[in-house]
Amino acid sequence: MNQITKRFQNKLNIASGRVDMTHGAGGRAMNDLIEQLFHKHLHNDYLDQKNDQAILPAPAAHERLVISTDSHVVSPVFFPGGDIGSLSVHGTVNDVAMSGARPLYLSAGFILEEGFPLADLEKIVISMAKAARDAGVAIVTGDTKVVEKGKGDGVFISTTGVGVVPNDLDISGANAKAGDAVLVNGTIGDHGVAIMSHRENLAFETEIVSDSAALNGLIADMVAAVPDIHVLRDPTRGGLASTLNEIAQQSQVGIKLREDDIPVRADVQAACEFLGLDALYVANEGKVIVICPQEQADAALKVMRAHPLGKEAAQIGVVHDDKDHFVTMETVFGGGRIVDWLNGEQLPRIC
Repeated sequence: MNQITKRFQNKLNIASGRVDMTHGAGGRAMNDLIEQLFHKHLHNDYLDQKNDQAILPAPAAHERLVISTDSHVVSPVFFPGGDIGSLSVHGTVNDVAMSGARPLYLSAGFILEEGFPLADLEKIVISMAKAARDAGVAIVTGDTKVVEKGKGDGVFISTTGVGVVPNDLDISGANAKAGDAVLVNGTIGDHGVAIMSHRENLAFETEIVSDSAALNGLIADMVAAVPDIHVLRDPTRGGLASTLNEIAQQSQVGIKLREDDIPVRADVQAACEFLGLDALYVANEGKVIVICPQEQADAALKVMRAHPLGKEAAQIGVVHDDKDHFVTMETVFGGGRIVDWLNGEQLPRIC
């Protein structure tokens, strides 16, 4: 930062200061917020250009661009295992990676409510910066707006992710085929139950922690080892059940699950029963559904289990021909039931 810029700055009171309307007005206060909080923690060669856009290298001739955007309104903004900052990075990195792409860049848009503590905002930005570094992506451009007190809810964050995928890689929700194996990299329902129990101040014997994580490293390992993966999808809102219904509709197939094979932590299952929830419909933020040829399932599981984010990976079902495109499940009692789409909103504000 040059000496002229420093001369006209007012030092932010991070410890006890709060967001006010001037922080979104485009003047000196907004510049102070950007320089002393956002740029301080998120800076990189692209963000350092300090323009209203980021000029980025073009993809290689053998690659295509992948882009995804998401908005994050989770409540509370801090929860066991993460916060809205890390979640906003993980969610968008994962959406890009589900095509088999290598995520590279993120943009970040903040909507701040007047009165939000600057100390909390800094914690969120620091968490965001760490999540981006850990995922190997750069936050290259952004925006900040402030709304009047009572017209927001602390902080909302929108992120857009850009990545590249090789021209010869085709992973899509429309590619599941009869005979394919359906895999998941670990226990389901952790994120949604962590949010709900924290929101409602519910105490269980052990703390339930969100699974929020960037999955691009795990996915890169899997794509390298199992190049014939047909589908990758992260079961976020609507949970495992709704995501599998999406895939069944896209691919025009049916999916059969085995309840015994679906990994659910005992404390999450107990919390779901207490709260009247079904873990199949509870959101996840660090899980990926993998659909690949059955003969490649063991290889995929081996790679997943060798990675820290896939130690509890399991095959949970198979794809089959079904003109109705139903998702069904063999229950622990040996019967069967249809696993339908989520009806209504089980858990609001979980991402």
